[in-house]
Amino acid sequence: MIAFVVRRLFQAVIVMFVISLLSFSIQDNLGDPLRELVGQSVSEEERQALRDELGLNDPFLTQYLRFVGNALEGDLGTSYFFKEPALDVILNKLPATLELVFGATLIIILLSVPLGVYSAINPRSWFSKTVMGMSIVGISIPVFLTAIMAIYLFSVELNWLPSYGRGETVPVFGSWETGFLTKDGLLHLLLPCASLASIMLPLFIRLIRSEMMEVLESEYVKYAWAKGLSPLRIWFLHALKNTMLPVITVGGVQIGTMVAYTILTETVFQWPGMGFLFLEAVNRVDTPLIVAYLIVVGAIFVITNTLVDLIYGLVNPTVKLAGKKS
Repeated sequence: MIAFVVRRLFQAVIVMFVISLLSFSIQDNLGDPLRELVGQSVSEEERQALRDELGLNDPFLTQYLRFVGNALEGDLGTSYFFKEPALDVILNKLPATLELVFGATLIIILLSVPLGVYSAINPRSWFSKTVMGMSIVGISIPVFLTAIMAIYLFSVELNWLPSYGRGETVPVFGSWETGFLTKDGLLHLLLPCASLASIMLPLFIRLIRSEMMEVLESEYVKYAWAKGLSPLRIWFLHALKNTMLPVITVGGVQIGTMVAYTILTETVFQWPGMGFLFLEAVNRVDTPLIVAYLIVVGAIFVITNTLVDLIYGLVNPTVKLAGKKS
C-alpha cells in the first residue's frame, strides 16, 4: 500500500505538472484579456502599463514559474471579471457540477447493472434486443441534442419539469448548497442528470452485458452450476463480482469524463456550474479562470483514477496494488 501510494503521488505530481503547463500555454491563443478589462477609450500607453502591471509582457518562462510558485501556495490567479481568486470562483461553482455528476452516476448504476445483467442472462429475449438497439441509438446521439429533445418533450410539450436553472437549494456546509434536499431542486435535477447520463449509460449496459456473458462461460461458473447452487447466487455473487472489475476501471475514467461533458449539459440547461462558468470565461478571455478550471478538472481526473485503483484492489484481492498478482 505504501509503495502504491508513493508511486501514485509521484505520477499525480507529473500529470498535474503537464496539465498546468498545457493549460498555461494556451492562454496566449485565447485573445487579449485587456479587451474585457478596459474600454475602447484607453490609450495604448495605458494598456501597456496595465500589461506590465499584470505581468503579461514578461517572458513565458517567467510567467509560468511565477504561476507555479503561486499555485503551490493555493493561488491560481485572480479572475479578471469577478475580481476574486480564480480558485474560489471555481470552488463556488463546484457543488452544482458535482450534483449533476452524482445524479447522473446514480442513474447509470441503477439502470446499467440490472439491464446489463438481464441482457447477458437472456441474450435472445425481445427485451434484451430492444435494450441493445436503444443503446446503439443512445451512443450515437450527442448529449446536447438529448438535452434539447428532453426540454422540448418534458418542459415545452408536457410541462412536467423545469427547463433551466438549479431551483431551490439548501446549505449543507459552508458555501456548499444542494438541491437534492428540496422538491424543487430534485425537479430541476432530473432533466440535466438524465441528459448527462444518456451518453454513458449505453456504454455501461453493453460493457456489463459483454463481461457478464464472458464470465458466465468460465469454468468456475460451470462448476457452480454443477454443485447445484441457486441461479441468483451464481449470477449475482459469483459472476457479477468479477464482471464489475473492468466496469469499475472504465467507470472511474468516465466519471472524470462526465465532469468535462457538463460543459454541454450546463450550457443547454443554464446550470450554474463549472462548465457554464468555463464558457463564460472563454468568451471574456478570463485566462486565470480558464487555467484554474483546467487544473481543477485535471485534479479530479487524477484523484478519481487513484481511488479507482484502490477500489479495484479491494474488490479483487488477488490483484496487488504494486502491480503484481499474488
